[in-house]
Amino acid sequence: MADVLNIACGQLGVTESPAGSNRTKYGKWMGLDGQPWCMSFVQWCFAQAGTPLPHKTGSCSALLNWYQKNRPECVVKDPQPGDIAIFTFGHTGIVERALPGSVMCIEGNTSPGQSGSQDNGGGVYRRQRNLALVRAFIRPLPKKEDIMTGKEIYDALSDYLSRQPVPNWAKAELEEAVKMGITDGSNPMQLIPRYQAVILAKRAAEGK
Repeated sequence: MADVLNIACGQLGVTESPAGSNRTKYGKWMGLDGQPWCMSFVQWCFAQAGTPLPHKTGSCSALLNWYQKNRPECVVKDPQPGDIAIFTFGHTGIVERALPGSVMCIEGNTSPGQSGSQDNGGGVYRRQRNLALVRAFIRPLPKKEDIMTGKEIYDALSDYLSRQPVPNWAKAELEEAVKMGITDGSNPMQLIPRYQAVILAKRAAEGK
């Protein structure tokens, strides 16, 4: 989730305009300009990173409820960079890093320190908060194109290997193996499962 964190960090220091109005580009993008915008900030960052969240809402509770119902495996306890922190006081942020007993987040609609409002402040700030204040962490799935199936991995690796030359140290023995009938020498760089390798060795030992 490096992309979303880079985008979130690039927004540090952005404030409402005018001050105290809850008016931001994040709220405007969500269609909720003028309303508390911590979740709008999170939604905006993920959308800008090309990984829009599957449930578009300005409510922290609504997003958590959606994930708990539809993708419970994405609701986690141990935070990682790029996770979404849902706090107990109706607030949210994007996890930058986990710390002992706390978590560092990039948050919208908060204050730079404890003296201001924590859930309806005026800007985007980096904040460290105690884990006791976290209801849950949401770990959004990566982009579909970033997820490869086992077959796709196998095909990609097979294609890569097929374009590689046989190592010089193996050429002589490969030629001998062809003469012995162990292999016909075709596709020498093709992947081979262990059971096939064992069968080849068995046949060679038996002289078949």
